[in-house]
Amino acid sequence: MSALTISSLVFAFTFGGALVGIALQTVLPKHHLAAESRGVVNAGMGLVATLSALVLGLLIASAKGSYDSQSTELTEMSAKVVFLDRVLAHYGPDTSQAREVLRRSVVRVLDQMQSKDPTGFSQLEPQASSAEVLADKVEELSPKDDAHRAMQTQAMSILMDLGQTRSLMYEQRLSSVSMPLLVVLTFWVTALFISFGLFAPFNATTIASLCISALSVSGAIFLIMEMYTPYAGLITISSAPLRAALAQIGK
Repeated sequence: MSALTISSLVFAFTFGGALVGIALQTVLPKHHLAAESRGVVNAGMGLVATLSALVLGLLIASAKGSYDSQSTELTEMSAKVVFLDRVLAHYGPDTSQAREVLRRSVVRVLDQMQSKDPTGFSQLEPQASSAEVLADKVEELSPKDDAHRAMQTQAMSILMDLGQTRSLMYEQRLSSVSMPLLVVLTFWVTALFISFGLFAPFNATTIASLCISALSVSGAIFLIMEMYTPYAGLITISSAPLRAALAQIGK
């Protein structure tokens, strides 16, 4: 399910729970709503609120860590692309074809990122053919001396690093929020909102307050889901490092 769908379900459960709590006021016996009962409910829900805050903070920190990690990997990959191009340029004109293959590969990745494919991480699927063609072009070089031989070896080493980084970014498409944890969190928050509605007066102010609170919780869930798909949706990783790298290739 999409981030918007999941966050909408969370909102429906939480705000619906508040409305259920308000409706229960009319059917529960009066002594169930007395001060003694209110104290017990508040104490129990205080524990649930603490647990909910801890889990929500954990999910946000985990999602932010995943987002930052992939952003850093994209920046590192861009830097390695520039370094590889500089090594090939320093080798000499024999590497013109290899540099052109490298440029086309970067253009392809940029096009895939900017397409904002709704499937998310499929944009970074390693293109085996491009990588193999580039590796073949570098291997076909005929070093004239030890300096050229060293540059060829260095270029192959950078290519290996690039391949590993690209594969890592692709495999991270499997990273996502723990659905059992999300279900439990939604249950806890729904229980909280039921308790809020149970003792809340029925008026426009309380309804609006409960609605805004439910929107805030569902908004946090939306942000969490979005940060786990940084190449699609509203919260995306900037392609600026890769565009800057493309601007330097071939110079």
